Amino acid sequence: MRPLYLLAGLTCVGVGWLGLIMPGLPGTVFFIVAAWFFSRSSPRLERWVLGLPGVGQLVADYRNGLGMPLRAKKLAIGCIVAACIFSAGFAIDPLWIRVAVAVTGLVGVWYVGRRVPTRETVLRQRQAEAVG
Repeated sequence: MRPLYLLAGLTCVGVGWLGLIMPGLPGTVFFIVAAWFFSRSSPRLERWVLGLPGVGQLVADYRNGLGMPLRAKKLAIGCIVAACIFSAGFAIDPLWIRVAVAVTGLVGVWYVGRRVPTRETVLRQRQAEAVG
């Protein structure tokens, strides 16, 4: 299984890099998955992902249950909305394609907004629990 995990991790890193430059394609989530695959196949590559500037800290925060920073959350939601408006605006008929894009965008906004923890909120809660 180790070679398959390694290949899957490398694939996720490739898609993650694409996601950092292509609007509408998430990048960080692929680095999170890549780190998971590397944790089972290559500790060296896992450390490499965790050490990447910007992305590495986000992966480590996710692993520690911190979710994502509020600024990143707002940016992610904005990118989802922009990508969906752009995609639905230029989608070829039939109408159901535009509706599918809009529904997918709404699910994405709901998930990021409600289900993904906000780093600052989690830290405040942990600090309150420690004090109290």
